[in-house]
Amino acid sequence: MGGCDVAANESDTFIRLLTECQGRLYSYIMAILPDSVAAHEVLSETNVKLWRKWSEFQMDKDFAVWAFRFAYFEVLAYQKRRRTDRHIFQGDLLDEIAKDAAPASQDVNEKLVALGKCIEKLSCDDRKLINLRYQSGVSVQEMASSRGKTPNAISHALFRIRSALAGCIERTLKMGYTE
Repeated sequence: MGGCDVAANESDTFIRLLTECQGRLYSYIMAILPDSVAAHEVLSETNVKLWRKWSEFQMDKDFAVWAFRFAYFEVLAYQKRRRTDRHIFQGDLLDEIAKDAAPASQDVNEKLVALGKCIEKLSCDDRKLINLRYQSGVSVQEMASSRGKTPNAISHALFRIRSALAGCIERTLKMGYTE
């Protein structure tokens, strides 16, 4: 019974670490391979490889750095399979892009955390508008019709909310409250 608990704890640890860096990992892959379909494919393959090699991970190391290395090799493998595509980066250029992508993915992750905190601060009505438009994909015209407003009024409201969110994100990042 004790062996099952150890295995479950190790799985829980892996899932927690992988989940925490999933956004950064996707951003990293997208920075190297700017095709969302390809990036999702590479991310899936990377996740599988990380799980298979989990027993080799040393807990005193940075999981994200370890995961980025796997992602880098998965990008190379993906590009090798797609070698006929003339938009594939090769050699040194790919290495440079990969080096620049890791810090950028951290920035994206911090901005996403800040965005989540800022959205929580919005009024209920503003959150509903943002969710309708950007999560559900409802058009401005549809939103206007269902609320008895003009599309221009909805557009102005969305602009005001986006501006407030941008300011909130900037303040949150400056104050360092993204952990």
